[in-house]
Amino acid sequence: MPRYFWLRDDTVATARYSGDFDAAHKWGLPGLKNCPGCGATWGGAGHNYPAVDLSLIPEHGEFEEPRPEPFHEFVRLQALVRPIAPPNSKLPPGTTFGPLVGAASGQFGPFMWLGISMMIIRRDTLNNLQAAGVRGLLGARTELRFRQKTPPDILELQIEPRGLLHRDCLPPDVVPPCTTCGRQGFTRPDDPILDEASLPTDTDLFRVGNFATVIIGTDRFKDAVEQGGWEGIQFRELPVR
Repeated sequence: MPRYFWLRDDTVATARYSGDFDAAHKWGLPGLKNCPGCGATWGGAGHNYPAVDLSLIPEHGEFEEPRPEPFHEFVRLQALVRPIAPPNSKLPPGTTFGPLVGAASGQFGPFMWLGISMMIIRRDTLNNLQAAGVRGLLGARTELRFRQKTPPDILELQIEPRGLLHRDCLPPDVVPPCTTCGRQGFTRPDDPILDEASLPTDTDLFRVGNFATVIIGTDRFKDAVEQGGWEGIQFRELPVR
């Protein structure tokens, strides 16, 4: 059985590089305003599809301004992007699409992070991981504007939500997801447990479906990173139940 690791920014390693960037995705679904089912106004994080190009739809301009929208308008916009999104993607409020756009400078390490849940990778690192047999890696182009004459070739990994946190690590009073908008509000557990039956078997890198800011890699991913000597990721093994 594979072993599974929670991936986070190794801040000691990434601090050795001068790379810096301030960027956001080109398009996004709006947040939801006053859900008619649970009353919440919200937008999620971690549902990022940088390889999905909304310029393919005529209405792409409607996805450029972050904002909350009423349920009927959110559903209309969600339906417009569903045909070009990955199959079975949930596309909750706040889902983003397209390349990271913004300013960047300096020297980038093999892996760099934007916040806690967006992983940036050099193209040579991605190529080497794929050559080592790591499955399911999809690198999407970025639109980072570098000041230097020879900018690095930087990609964002599209990491899709697949597995789930096990019920045993959630608060005992957690309520089921809203049947209208899908929101399930709880704080990330300090000691996550993965639900074995939900885990994908065809990829070595994925997000947790019910807490998408948590990125998981298999032991195959971890071994390839460590054997290649590529810095920037801290690994914490998680139990499976």
